[in-house]
Amino acid sequence: MNTLKHVDHHMDNLISDLQKLIQQPSVSAKNEGIEECAKLVKSLLKSSGLKSEILRLKKGVAPIVFAEIKSKSNPDKTLMFYNHYDVQPAEPFDLWDDPPFSGVRKGNKIFGRGSTDDKGELITRIKAVDACLSATGDVPCNIKFLIEGEEETGSAHIEQYLQKYKKKFSNDGVIWEFGYVDAKNRPIIGLGMKGLLFVELSVKESVRDAHSSLAVLIKNPAWRLIDAVKTLRDSNGEILIKDWYKEVTPFSKKDLELIKKEPFDQNVFKKEFGINSFVGNKKNLDAKKALVGDATCNIAGFISGYTGDGAKTVLPGEALVKIDFRLIPKMEPKKQIIRLKKHLKSHGFNDVKIKIFHGEAAARTDSSHPFVSQVKNAADKTFGKSILNVSNAGTGPMYPFVDILKSPCISIGSTYMFSRIHSPNEFARIDLLKKTTKCICLIMENFGKI
Repeated sequence: MNTLKHVDHHMDNLISDLQKLIQQPSVSAKNEGIEECAKLVKSLLKSSGLKSEILRLKKGVAPIVFAEIKSKSNPDKTLMFYNHYDVQPAEPFDLWDDPPFSGVRKGNKIFGRGSTDDKGELITRIKAVDACLSATGDVPCNIKFLIEGEEETGSAHIEQYLQKYKKKFSNDGVIWEFGYVDAKNRPIIGLGMKGLLFVELSVKESVRDAHSSLAVLIKNPAWRLIDAVKTLRDSNGEILIKDWYKEVTPFSKKDLELIKKEPFDQNVFKKEFGINSFVGNKKNLDAKKALVGDATCNIAGFISGYTGDGAKTVLPGEALVKIDFRLIPKMEPKKQIIRLKKHLKSHGFNDVKIKIFHGEAAARTDSSHPFVSQVKNAADKTFGKSILNVSNAGTGPMYPFVDILKSPCISIGSTYMFSRIHSPNEFARIDLLKKTTKCICLIMENFGKI
């Protein structure tokens, strides 16, 4: 296939353009280089033969880079690539072997913040389209790119963008911004993502911290908060809030078959994290099912009193706990917030204040959707073998794409599972960048056949 040969013969260009992207910092948490990177991405898209533009909502909101190209052979089908050009902060800088925005190449690896997440993934999509156009003068289907600049800070405005530009963004399927490749070089094809509800609970008892001898008279807000949090879930991880699981439907027979086939070595997992057992003493299939489809109630942080070195006999005046709930399909964040508030009130915790930080619903593409077999066929041809994952255990802004654009979304990419994303010395593997670019070429070809 001429397109695949083109990928082989132009890897130097892919590497060079990825290095350019890495060398342009784009840290959304600090608003560092966002505008500059958006312009660079637009330029790369344009030079690859796509009509590109920068879309905006309002001042202070990171722009979206949008690009598209119409297919001459099949103008009735549209595939969208969703990616992001922003990256995580690079700190601590002293833990990097090379400057984090250097894009240095060492053998089969390119190092730098964003080398994998998500500039490496983005470049594979751009170069796949470039290869098709260069080799054939056409693309197998209409192609659109939606590349945002706020993913690493929670995609706060993606829903507004999708509503405002709904017609422009219309498509028949979305290739998501990343996809893991396991230790055996098998791509994990993700069909969904869990949702997230992040809250802060707090109790204020007195106007200031006091001497701990006064604990016989002054109530300790930390104990109060502990009592409240203990009502939220049991020791097996089951959430005890009334109707929390009300709308949830069980796994389908097909989903269960896929989950059984997913590789998961519980002993290796436990060794990696230095643990002896799982929550609720789950084993084997139950552990895999939990990763894919269990909701969680997790204490992300608890702050109260003195937490420094040594001893300080203090009675704190206030306490707060940060909690993230992972949500599964049919759990609507707004409904779950109401249920959380009712739960605390009914258990006598009216004094516990609730602050909502973020709410994102879960999304999942039906494993029987034709899009799934098209992607898997391309992955199997390119990598030799691929694995279907019913849902990623993490969270991303997939739900608005499913809800607003009515698009099936599938994750596939070049992210090696040990590539240190979000950590010092993040890297992309060049062999996986090449294979993923070829895989995207085949996905476009398969998508255009139907």
